[in-house]
Amino acid sequence: MSNTVLKSQEFYPSHLNHGAVRLCQSISYLIAHFVYRLDLEIEPTCLDKLRALSKERIVLLPNHPTFSDGIALFLLSTRLREIFNYLVAYENFQGLQGKLMQLLGAYSIRRGLADRQSVAQTLKLLSSPTCRLVIFPEGGCSFQNDTVMPFRSGAIQLPLLAMNKLAKQDPSVPNLYLVPVSLKYRYTSNMSKVIAETLSRLEKVLNISITNSDFYQRLRLISEAIIVKLEQEYGLNNGETAQMDWNQRIACIKTHVLQSCEQQLDITPAPNTPSRERVYKIQYVLKSRAQDLSEEDLETDESIQQAAVRLLNFDAIYDGYVAATPTAERFLDTLIRLEREVFKIDQPQPKGHRKVIIYIGEPVNLKDHFESYKQKRLETVEALTQQLRQTVQTNLDEINRLWND
Repeated sequence: MSNTVLKSQEFYPSHLNHGAVRLCQSISYLIAHFVYRLDLEIEPTCLDKLRALSKERIVLLPNHPTFSDGIALFLLSTRLREIFNYLVAYENFQGLQGKLMQLLGAYSIRRGLADRQSVAQTLKLLSSPTCRLVIFPEGGCSFQNDTVMPFRSGAIQLPLLAMNKLAKQDPSVPNLYLVPVSLKYRYTSNMSKVIAETLSRLEKVLNISITNSDFYQRLRLISEAIIVKLEQEYGLNNGETAQMDWNQRIACIKTHVLQSCEQQLDITPAPNTPSRERVYKIQYVLKSRAQDLSEEDLETDESIQQAAVRLLNFDAIYDGYVAATPTAERFLDTLIRLEREVFKIDQPQPKGHRKVIIYIGEPVNLKDHFESYKQKRLETVEALTQQLRQTVQTNLDEINRLWND
């Protein structure tokens, strides 16, 4: 392994090129269908909600269940014949893909720290009277199609800061709408064969003998084997863990790995901070110290990075997700997560052709909350954060109810 690491730039700004966007939009349905195996479904009433705000500033706040969500939002922009900007994790801006993303209106955010350049770009975009900005407020991919993770408050705080800045320039408080967006993926064909094949691959590498044809019982055996393997790897396989349920054992593993990573990097633990934010801080520290390390240190950092990826992979997992509603989507949500762990695959290919259903919730005009924000900033941001997250989850549940009916 080389001990010379090229230093990347700290911020990747948007280089929005309208011609490039229109060209990509003209072929977006074909690319999504044949390359990403994805089609868009959205009700006209949802489109009407966005078209009614065509002359207003809006921030779209979608859940983030898969790595295809950026494609889904680009398809939405195509359907609306509009151009969006996208706030995207810094790690995605590598090579030609990163350059294309910048041309399509994306810019970077370094998670886990105060990224001043990204904040400045966001505030500048929000000052535009017809801003169309996409922020994924969960902060990262959840890998769960039916569950919305906690929203990061920054997705609400930044638009309010922009309003405050605009209000100082003009006494009349402008409209600025936060739009909750629910993304739901459904496979368009029977996925039983794919589930069976995925189970078999995992069983083979984990040396599990198939004694039951029931998919769920096989999934549980695979999950148990992975939990035991992780406990052994981290020295947690003892009498105490044997008395715990799965959720407690998973939590114990995550806590141990998180604390170990922070200790190795001399990061002060922040137990009251969400674990995902702590992982982002770990990844940032790793990247910032990558230069001029010895080969031994680089190997240590690589193992910490793998542990950080593992933490993000299992961040939102819990026992009972599949049992509660044993759909093909929930089975494959979990199996993809397990494949990422066992086979060290960062972004597994789609398991089949999918339809992404986009539901647009009722927009929230921050103008209506601005006086409250001036009086009680933290409380207002927190209340709006919880409200918008709950709206996305409620609408996701409604999509499921309508589909199952």
